[in-house]
Amino acid sequence: MTAKQEDFYRNMRSKIKDWLKTKNGSDNKWAEYILLAPDFFHLLCKLAIDKDVLVTDKAKLVGAIVYFISPLDLIPEGIVGPAGYVDDIALTAYVLNSVINNTNPEVVRRHWAGEGDVLEVIKSVLAVADQMVGSGLWRKLRAKF
Repeated sequence: MTAKQEDFYRNMRSKIKDWLKTKNGSDNKWAEYILLAPDFFHLLCKLAIDKDVLVTDKAKLVGAIVYFISPLDLIPEGIVGPAGYVDDIALTAYVLNSVINNTNPEVVRRHWAGEGDVLEVIKSVLAVADQMVGSGLWRKLRAKF
């Protein structure tokens, strides 16, 4: 992870932790998924530089990293706060699921800094992504990748 990515990661983790202490954060029904944002971002960065990941998959990973960092996405964090990470999380799960189809799952597991089995985490996010993001936005987001 570059210094800029590390700063983004730490800043994101700090903002989410602070937000979860607020009424809006603690009452948000997607809070447990929003907590995945820093770990998903970390995983994207690690996989993007892993020699065992195909170049075509690295392009998808880099696209997801850019989406995470960009202030211009479908649900902008700058406007709605950390709740705006739901689209980033859904997109990341979608991209990671695609990468896992072409990569040994152990490659993905070795870079996972979060809790639980990353493959199960990805499945659980994908199972609720349509509800998290909204079906119209979810279709638009998947179409980008």
